[in-house]
Amino acid sequence: MKHNIESNPSTPGKFKMDKSSYNNRLRLHSYIPKLAFWSLVFLGLLYIFFYKSPPALSDLSRRSLRTSSYGGPNFSQKVKASAKITLRNGKSILVTGAAGFVGSHVSTALKRRGDGVVGLDNFNDYYDPSLKRARQAHLERAGVYIVEGDINDVVLLKKLFDIVPFTHVMHLAAQAGVRYAMVNPGSYVHSNIAGLVSVLEVCKNANPQPAIVWASSSSVYGLNSNVPFSERDRTDQPASLYAATKKAGEEIAHTYNHIYGLSLTGLRFFTVYGPWGRPDMAYFFFSRDILKGKSIPIFEAANHGNVARDFTYIEDIVKGCLAALDTSKKSTGTGGKKKGPAQLRVYNLGNTSPVPVSDLVSILEKLLKKKAKRLVMKLPRNGDVQFTHANISLAQQELGYKPVTDLQTGLRKFVQWYLSYYGNGKKSSQ
Repeated sequence: MKHNIESNPSTPGKFKMDKSSYNNRLRLHSYIPKLAFWSLVFLGLLYIFFYKSPPALSDLSRRSLRTSSYGGPNFSQKVKASAKITLRNGKSILVTGAAGFVGSHVSTALKRRGDGVVGLDNFNDYYDPSLKRARQAHLERAGVYIVEGDINDVVLLKKLFDIVPFTHVMHLAAQAGVRYAMVNPGSYVHSNIAGLVSVLEVCKNANPQPAIVWASSSSVYGLNSNVPFSERDRTDQPASLYAATKKAGEEIAHTYNHIYGLSLTGLRFFTVYGPWGRPDMAYFFFSRDILKGKSIPIFEAANHGNVARDFTYIEDIVKGCLAALDTSKKSTGTGGKKKGPAQLRVYNLGNTSPVPVSDLVSILEKLLKKKAKRLVMKLPRNGDVQFTHANISLAQQELGYKPVTDLQTGLRKFVQWYLSYYGNGKKSSQ
């Protein structure tokens, strides 16, 4: 006896009667136009999303997978030369985001002490690429070669591991910024989630597997109200898409550690500032606009509450990054297969001394010798939180991390660099 699929119950306890083959053919013919219609709608949506979306939402050319700048007869030699270790028991380290703010400082410090360092960066235009090129030139003078390419380019990543058996990866490449996520959300998924997975996929298949230290963010604490923020606090209430992608990164790291035996250390940075910084950070564009005589926005929370940040100087962050590398244990997998439990850590790297943003402006006024035009505004609902405050006791205990730079000293060093690089605001610092 033949059973028609229509005889199966569509809801518990109810049955449909068998239909004749004639009726089934009629139903099939009636479905074909509907199927064709919805197929066209689906294809149309795909076309609109991938080809006709506004550039801010779909244009990932800033993170293009085209890596035409690598290859050629001298490519391998440049990579090998940059990865040369001069320190006894030194490390060979791939630094992603090497032309970025933190990445350039970390790469310089590693190379200076004798580790082998190869950089990777796509030089996207989230902010002025000329600043990244200037950092690149600085690193090249120090002997660090930066490969221009995307972290989602798995072929390139594999090629680099074929040339150099990296012992460590310092993964700092990411789409940064809280507010930009409201303009170009796709870039955060592309870099902070897909990019992280691409890096981990190549690392898990490497033989030997490298130990990985990567940049999470203090933003993962989101709406957490416990002060100061501890690694033990909940991080399941992100206040921005950026924070959500970094939290997702921590969960992805846990997964690759559990399944593949990758040694992974996540570092939650707290508002990093200093020379060669990012132009989208408040201290940076405040300096620019004060010098140009433009008004600067000073946000305040409800009931005129202060907005404060745990500003952390770049040199202190670099010391924390190097300490995380130096205390990282080997991954336990081989060729994608886990051999035993592997190290999994996460640390706060902050300064433990939150400062109101209004005080930051006052310090800049003195250093720049110019009064700011303050425009007090309510804190917008764009992902920013009222305050950040790091509990660094775990990093102190396990990494020996000890920040020593107060905001006054750190900003003085930043302003000295800024005036030297941009020249009293005469040179553009967009």
